Amino acid sequence: MSFIEQLGFFSLSAMSAWGFLMAFFFNIFVYCIDENKRKTTLLLSSFIMMLSYLGGDYFFNWITYTATTFLDWALYDLATLTFLVVSFYFVKRTTPSFIYLIVGLIINTILFLSVYLDVEVYKNTTHWILWDVYSLGVNIVDFTMIIALIVDRDFLFLNKLKNFVFASAKTHKLA
Repeated sequence: MSFIEQLGFFSLSAMSAWGFLMAFFFNIFVYCIDENKRKTTLLLSSFIMMLSYLGGDYFFNWITYTATTFLDWALYDLATLTFLVVSFYFVKRTTPSFIYLIVGLIINTILFLSVYLDVEVYKNTTHWILWDVYSLGVNIVDFTMIIALIVDRDFLFLNKLKNFVFASAKTHKLA
């Protein structure tokens, strides 16, 4: 029995949507009291993530006449990535949580597309390791993004890794 079967799609989806809603409310508070955070993408990123997850939530999709597929969620994440990149283009200053959102959405998109290919294109109905990786991976990534929006710290050192990679690329130019 997979992780999602044990807890249920509905409860995990609602929990993620609720988490992004709370992160947005928290960042409204931070925006009001911290002058430095006003000039960053933090509040806008929280708003974009909240809208994306509320729009893709099972609770709001039960009234549609078609079932939501893994491809739909991949498209939601690609649209969310696009809006985050556009917000960065206009604001030009991010906080540590921004890279967590970008990396998390890319990982989720890859997982959604791989399960979509497996289930919809290849018509696989046999449970295998990809389904468990998907079940745990998407939820862990979602909660990591929520935590990143709330604490706004580089707790997994992704920003340090990004800076190291870019510094190494500058010093070791490939011809």
